[in-house]
Amino acid sequence: MADGKWVSYLRVSTGRQGKSGLGLEAQRQGVADFLNGGQWKLIKEFVEVESGKRADHHRPQLEAALATCRLHGAKLVIAKLDRLSRNAHFLLGLEKAGVDFVCADMPNANRLTVGIMAMVAEEEGRMISARTKAALAAARKRGTVLGGDRGRKPTAKMRKQSAAARQQAAAKRAADLSGTIAELRAGGATSLRALATKLNEIGIPTARGSGTWSAVQVQRVLERLEA
Repeated sequence: MADGKWVSYLRVSTGRQGKSGLGLEAQRQGVADFLNGGQWKLIKEFVEVESGKRADHHRPQLEAALATCRLHGAKLVIAKLDRLSRNAHFLLGLEKAGVDFVCADMPNANRLTVGIMAMVAEEEGRMISARTKAALAAARKRGTVLGGDRGRKPTAKMRKQSAAARQQAAAKRAADLSGTIAELRAGGATSLRALATKLNEIGIPTARGSGTWSAVQVQRVLERLEA
């Protein structure tokens, strides 16, 4: 039983198949079966038309679906994972997207397990133990102390990297909001307070995922977009 907001992601292998709808209805039914019951809302559906090997690294509809999930605080439901369960690039992209997801045809594949699946896909057929031993030997040769960083205080470099990561996440969030803010402005919400009110009314979550929008928060988003 599903609850909350959802965005669906469907895949077809050719342009002809996408136009004819062949396979899409079965995927839509799979999504509907997964969402059946509970209090849920399907915000939007995205359909990826895959073509050749280029599709492994170029999925604009997936990026759009993930951006919509981040914008609305929604979860992604992938109608058909099948062979993508062996695609490390695809799986790692999902893991880094910061979006919770489930797969209608492979329920055990989710944000908690995708890292393991990606590792298996990436390392399949390789000598993992040999590479690991070589890396450890090289680290010892450089004088690196192994065994983790437990008890170490953050260095200036670590703090700088952490701050950069936070800035990158904030910029990504602002980019996700840019289209919605433009639409609200076009609709007459021109002041910071008016934009905050509208964002709250349409249910767009704040960066923390809780609380309500304020004029100050909207101003920070606009400053990042104008930077």
